[in-house]
Amino acid sequence: MDYGICNLSVVPLRAEASDVSEMVTQLLYGEHFKILETRKKWSRIRLAFDNYEGWIDNKQYITIAEENYSDFEKQELKLSSDLVDFVTASDNQLFSICLGSNISASEYLRHHFEGKSISKVLPKEHLIETALIYLNTPYLWGGKTPFGIDCSGFTQMVYKLNGYKLLRDASQQATQGEALSFIEESEPGDLAFFDNDEGKITHVGIIMKDNYIIHAHGKVRIDRLDHSGIFNYELRNHTHKLRVIKRII
Repeated sequence: MDYGICNLSVVPLRAEASDVSEMVTQLLYGEHFKILETRKKWSRIRLAFDNYEGWIDNKQYITIAEENYSDFEKQELKLSSDLVDFVTASDNQLFSICLGSNISASEYLRHHFEGKSISKVLPKEHLIETALIYLNTPYLWGGKTPFGIDCSGFTQMVYKLNGYKLLRDASQQATQGEALSFIEESEPGDLAFFDNDEGKITHVGIIMKDNYIIHAHGKVRIDRLDHSGIFNYELRNHTHKLRVIKRII
């Protein structure tokens, strides 16, 4: 098996081996992965962090040795903590990286980083502070950055920046943690999941105090949460039907 690492700022991971295929998620700088299949222009990969699979353009990553992959697996994550920062390449060229990029890999990539970073597990109370950094970020299917993010990418990145691991999709995240019986039992930082008419979980948000929720719907926004679901004051109706509340931490 071959292995790789993302050496660019943000790279799309697609459902099929095509530039016009759906973007299912993104790789941020420094994320490493296993290469499951290689074609002339595309590779099917499995991300190390959450085991998510998809297709990446062969021009948008570099291969690494198995021992390097193992080393990255053992390393403590060190994530950039500013909305945008920079690394300096060996030829002194600057290029930008996004919030949550894995700068643990910068030494291997022969890049220099001087910005702020996070490298420890933070108290649960810090989750809401992190979530508010993404406020008003536009919704982007498959997105994971402050310039475009989807609902489960939002929750995954907020938890990741605080030292906790969530799976990628809302339906996958709903399999984690402990279910709560009532909204009144919830604490800020717990996750609320919502389903569609077919009963499939399609949305997730982070519970705040006083029955508010922050979630990605059109943009990262704050709405009210009640026993029925999310109430949008602008639309004057419920936009999402509550399925379950989970405590991950």
